[in-house]
Amino acid sequence: MAAAVVRTRYILNGLDLANSTSLYSQIAFDPIFTPIFTSFFASLGFSATTASILGSVTTAIATTAISIGLQAAMAPKPPKPEDGKVPITQSVPYRHWVVGRTRVAGAYMLWEAKGGGLFSVQAIAGHKIKAINRYYLHDDEVTVGAGNYVNGLPGGRYGDQKVQVFHRLGLSPETAYSEIVTYLGSEGIWTNNHRGDGQASLAMIARTPSQKDFNKRFPYNAPRMSAEVDGAYVFDYRISSDPENASAWVWSRNSALIMCWHQCFNEFGHRRDFNRAILPVLDMWIEEANICDEDVALAAGGTEKRYETNGWDTTENGPKAATNAILASCDGWICERGDGALLFTVGKFRESRVATLTDADLVGHQIQYDVLFEDEVNKLIPKFTYPAIDYATSDTDSFEDVDAQLVAGRVLAQEADYSWCHQWRQARRLGIRDWRRLQQKVSGSLDVRLSGINAVYSRWVRLQTPFSIPRLDGKLIENRKSILALMSGGFSMDIMLHPDNIDDWNPAVDEGQQPPVPIKPAVSDIPVPVVNTVQAVPSSGSVSLRIVIVDPDDDGLTPTVRYRVSDTGSGSPGPWVEQQIPDAEPAGGFVTLDTNTVPNDRDLDVQVAFITSKGTYGNWSITEEVFSAADQTAPAALATFTLSGSAPRLGNAVFGFSTGNDSHVRTVNIYRVATGAAFDPDTATLVGTRAVAPSASYSFTDGDATRTNLLSNPGFDSDTVWTKGTGWTISGGKAHKAAGTAAVISQAAATANGKKARIKFDVSSYSAGEIRARISTAGTVFNDSPDRTGNGTFLESITATAARDTVAFRASSTFVGSIDDVVMFEETASCAPQGVWDYYALPVNGSGVEGPHSGPLAVTIV
Repeated sequence: MAAAVVRTRYILNGLDLANSTSLYSQIAFDPIFTPIFTSFFASLGFSATTASILGSVTTAIATTAISIGLQAAMAPKPPKPEDGKVPITQSVPYRHWVVGRTRVAGAYMLWEAKGGGLFSVQAIAGHKIKAINRYYLHDDEVTVGAGNYVNGLPGGRYGDQKVQVFHRLGLSPETAYSEIVTYLGSEGIWTNNHRGDGQASLAMIARTPSQKDFNKRFPYNAPRMSAEVDGAYVFDYRISSDPENASAWVWSRNSALIMCWHQCFNEFGHRRDFNRAILPVLDMWIEEANICDEDVALAAGGTEKRYETNGWDTTENGPKAATNAILASCDGWICERGDGALLFTVGKFRESRVATLTDADLVGHQIQYDVLFEDEVNKLIPKFTYPAIDYATSDTDSFEDVDAQLVAGRVLAQEADYSWCHQWRQARRLGIRDWRRLQQKVSGSLDVRLSGINAVYSRWVRLQTPFSIPRLDGKLIENRKSILALMSGGFSMDIMLHPDNIDDWNPAVDEGQQPPVPIKPAVSDIPVPVVNTVQAVPSSGSVSLRIVIVDPDDDGLTPTVRYRVSDTGSGSPGPWVEQQIPDAEPAGGFVTLDTNTVPNDRDLDVQVAFITSKGTYGNWSITEEVFSAADQTAPAALATFTLSGSAPRLGNAVFGFSTGNDSHVRTVNIYRVATGAAFDPDTATLVGTRAVAPSASYSFTDGDATRTNLLSNPGFDSDTVWTKGTGWTISGGKAHKAAGTAAVISQAAATANGKKARIKFDVSSYSAGEIRARISTAGTVFNDSPDRTGNGTFLESITATAARDTVAFRASSTFVGSIDDVVMFEETASCAPQGVWDYYALPVNGSGVEGPHSGPLAVTIV
């Protein structure tokens, strides 16, 4: 009786503590603590010593972007975008690195005058880059003509062939600037050995004009050069999981691909092992990269990618500064798992990424259900880098709560720093997510037991805490940061209440207004056009472009559009094609420019400039990109998609499909994925494409249809052909083995040296022992498959280390069971891979727009 009273008192005491922020009772939960505690250290590779525990207490396991408030102000940051306009002058400068597209000036490696010339070389990236897109001298964008001479600007600036500019992309080995070597090589200042292997760079030669022309040619004194560059090639693990595959290295602004590159491959990044950090969770990273590439509709028409990242940094900062900048550009969250794998999630809620914490998983909590006055935020101002103002910091329309401002009696504003975001609409999408979090005003920290480790490894957590935190029971919280805190029971998790509407986005309402571009004279007082949107407009099989620009409010300017094919197939863009549009009329503060037809189904670069009545050109706008899809209507689903023939399928699978009465379908792609895996055409194996027409039927074969079974009497229909060892018998359409002696059943079938024998066999009536497939020479020298136990169908692939003449099934002395329906053939290079697969068919129109897929069709290929 006394024991029952004590036990009841303990339970009541535990429940009282569970409804407070004190440490919860250890009595109710202690039995699970020790085994998890021990296994945790084993899985993380920790040693349970005082030194290792103390050394890990402050280690962040999971973290999200820090872009607002005091923490953001104190966090290390990459350089400001404005710093990329002027080269750094230091005796030993820090190395630079660049991702995406941005403007950089780098650091001087050479700044030397000799005779009437000034010679400079600037290191802009300590790695190979894709391209130099445009040059700037001071804040003037300049073009380059024959001999790499800068084309003079109207008024004489940089004219008269006084300035030459050059660049190197950072190849290894690279090529020295021969023009500079000619002047400085004999003195050893800059020789042919000054190649800069693996170092992207800019070079300039400026020649002194006559005294009377000096202020005209160089009104800002010696030119300071910078450039818009397309930065590092990153590894696209959606193309291949092997970093040695050169075709998987691409230039991209995809935030997830850039994060992977920075974590694993950036010489100045974290230098993690890809095979350990990314490969075990590759599906997760593929999903995030695909989300970053999702098209988001724009209010003015067209789309843009959900999350892009562009920026540069120097080795003066540690890798964490850029990690935070990348996270901020995609509302990202990253977590290092105990085995070294990196978990990564961008800003789009998914229930699949939600874990659960219960009362039993918590040791303590500290929750704030409101904020102090000094922490109140009633206005959020998103800051980003704006290419339209020469890659300087700008802000978008802010988010504000007017009612809260009236209550507070003043505006309490905070800035959100998205400096590696270069699209104003993306900055708004990021800002509205942070604004909705701030409006929840619920935050705090949880002390989590080691039993809650799954929640630590999840961005979103659902609380089942009716006793410990009843106000948040059933609520969804966001894991903003987690650290190992063994003295508090396991982990400390900083949390915020997750807004239910965080993903809501209505472009017409939420997009806001395009940030203004300050008027400044570009060339002879001609403004630079500000592009709002660019979209492809299909019509009757052809495509034109519709470009919306901000009204310059000047009737004397004629807008001119030019476009070029981004890549002609050689890695280089095509020539610019230009069109003046004099009749475009302003409306609502914008001017809509409709072009003539452009090449169909190509990636195009588009720019706009103004021309005066005298024919003088202003500077071209920032380059916009668009895909000229001639057919934007997705094709209908296939009428049929079926599997032909019957099992066993020897190295191939044959399909039949038919199209409906659909004028949009042009091709059908056939894909293969592992059975049960989700289908994603970006990651599935494309096994073939068929050109098709409406209302027609087709067949498709994946693999080698010439393979035949080399075994006679494979179904044991008679007691013939097979050589039976001790204990083997044939009856009832099967081969049976009794216990007693290890023995084989075999027949002649050849496999050439170095070739693979593919074998399939069924086991039934199994009760004990092991059986394996074998290819042998004269029955004495052999190559074996692994031992198999139990009933089932087994697929084997055995490589012959010498010419083999026999196929056998070797049973152990204890094996009791039967085999049936055996197959053996020699694999060829064109055989479809052995295994169980799901096949899908995907109709595609002439512009690459995909329709609904058909499938899966499950296929077992021997």
